Amino acid sequence: MKKAAKSGVLLALFLWVCMPLWAAEPKELTWSEMIPPDAPPEVPNMTPLHDLSQMGDMEAAPAAKQDLPNAPVVTQLDGQLIRLPGYIVPLEVNEEGRTTEFLLVPYFGACIHVPPPPSNQIVHVTSKVGVQVDELYQPYWIVGALQVKPSTSDLADAGYQMDAQK
Repeated sequence: MKKAAKSGVLLALFLWVCMPLWAAEPKELTWSEMIPPDAPPEVPNMTPLHDLSQMGDMEAAPAAKQDLPNAPVVTQLDGQLIRLPGYIVPLEVNEEGRTTEFLLVPYFGACIHVPPPPSNQIVHVTSKVGVQVDELYQPYWIVGALQVKPSTSDLADAGYQMDAQK
């Protein structure tokens, strides 16, 4: 009986140690899952994006206005370890040229040349290691615990935050 009891204890200990490893597998999230099912549909802004008289110098043009800076979020996502694809809009770059703070958005050009998406389609990400962003049109997968927490930057309001693990 002692041998069987020891085996049971060892099995329980093994499962206890391995359980966090299985639980640590990130959930692959889609952008549409970040919008509550009962959220009102987004109505596109029909006003001009930029002053066309400044078309020759788009960098000097004022930023396009965000349509839904306080869009509803999915509170059940708070604290979940997720894996999300998207495009990086740099906010802060370290001395090594790695982006350590950025907005993750669902499509290329958001917040730069076109209006920012609703806040529930923007994740404000920080990363200790940073991301070497060679091309802004390259999509990236970001892994980390998602926080349902608003943040504001010069470019847009975000409905979610994340400290990137990978």
